Amino acid sequence: MFDKFHDECGVFGILNHKDAANLVYLGLYALQHRGQESAGIASVSREPTRSESNIGEAIGSSGAGEQIINPGTPQIHVEKEMGYVADIFNETRLARLPGNSAVGHVRYSTAGGSMLCNAQPLVASTNKGPLALAHNGNLVNGAELRRQLEAEGAIFNTMSDTEVIVHLIARSKEPDLERAFIDALSRVKGAYSVALLSPGRMFAARDPYGFRPLVIGRLDDAIAVSSETCAFDLIGADVVREIRAGEVVAIEQHGVRVAHQFPSVREARCIFEHVYFARPDSVIFGNNVADVRKRFGAQLAREHPVAADIVVPVPDSGVFAALGYAHESGIPFEFGIVRNHYVARTFIEPKQSIRHFGVKVKLNPVREIVTGKRVILVDDSIVRGTTSKKIVRMMRQFGATEVHMRISSPPTTGPCYYGIDTPQRRELIASGNSIEAIREFIEADSLGYLSEDGMLQAAKRPDEDPRKVYCTACFTGRYPVVNEEKSAVDVMPAHA
Repeated sequence: MFDKFHDECGVFGILNHKDAANLVYLGLYALQHRGQESAGIASVSREPTRSESNIGEAIGSSGAGEQIINPGTPQIHVEKEMGYVADIFNETRLARLPGNSAVGHVRYSTAGGSMLCNAQPLVASTNKGPLALAHNGNLVNGAELRRQLEAEGAIFNTMSDTEVIVHLIARSKEPDLERAFIDALSRVKGAYSVALLSPGRMFAARDPYGFRPLVIGRLDDAIAVSSETCAFDLIGADVVREIRAGEVVAIEQHGVRVAHQFPSVREARCIFEHVYFARPDSVIFGNNVADVRKRFGAQLAREHPVAADIVVPVPDSGVFAALGYAHESGIPFEFGIVRNHYVARTFIEPKQSIRHFGVKVKLNPVREIVTGKRVILVDDSIVRGTTSKKIVRMMRQFGATEVHMRISSPPTTGPCYYGIDTPQRRELIASGNSIEAIREFIEADSLGYLSEDGMLQAAKRPDEDPRKVYCTACFTGRYPVVNEEKSAVDVMPAHA
């Protein structure tokens, strides 16, 4: 119904707080935009004792409401279900998550199907102790590792590449969980921002390229990790710092320490976090998202000016870019399209006699604002072009005399293999069509995309070269990591 790249996943965890599960619930609520298919929370019920050391390897992920129980050992409890956070969790379910430490996850599937067995956190009892793992990203060698593990006798309970990490931890020759976790991460390739909960401590890590964000926060004596800072704002936690690319941190009762630092050839932060995925009130990769999007819009106005009466965003992701465009161009900003935020995941479609129903149920122009106006329509991206075409047609039906489409990112020409669910290359309208051909298809009077240079300069921090720290593969085809499952070519250095 809505032609966008789909959000990946969100991770939130907290250690050393009496209301751990409730705070993780709130954190996931703030991260709901990162995944709407399923949500889950796992908690540890008590601290370990010296006698609780060897449990015996038994990999498995629990279903909704189940517990992984080992007599005489700390217990990890888990609640997870398909659907939205608010629909899954209530007082009864949260009461089944005791303990002062918990980790949670919201999911949109990128590896593995949309079903309960793939919901996270994944929970297991291993010879390194009980654990719960939440993962945002995608492992490009996940299928290869899975085949190797299955050949060695491993039994998988999910279709998620996250379970590969759990098996690698359990089968590691390293004697303790910390070193086994580091050993497991040394064998995977691709994008991962992960939180690993165990009795008495939590680990968090980002891949050496730093594709996906992950930040540390503090709430009184508790330490938290989150995919985005907006979750800290909700629970009243202070941001401590971003976990660095390739860094593995151990979060313990007394604080945070660096457990390991993987070497990094280069960073490859996902630029699409700024374009679309992250919430505008978050700070991602050292930049406030709303500010970056306004800079995108201002640069877009400089690159593609046009005579018009109003600047109208495609809500919600186009709002801040449109504000930047309006401020730079001097053309008034207007909310000329209203978004319905209460659209169900499924609904009964009417007959074809109701034109553009699939878009109208979510977006609708304001007739009194757009009638008789030359409209600059600002959106973050065009994927297949079908939704853009319907929006342009609706604007004309509601009286717009001209519709000029402006996109606050470059043409999207390739899929992402690092934790975003994207169409195949042949489905991306920009992969095989010129900008003029796209303009004709969406029936706009003009079409302008933000340049790659303009986008990178708008996202840069003063102390860095944006070409060396961002991944722009979906726009340029320069992939930082070989995708061994989908034959993506390796990348030469940016603009070499």
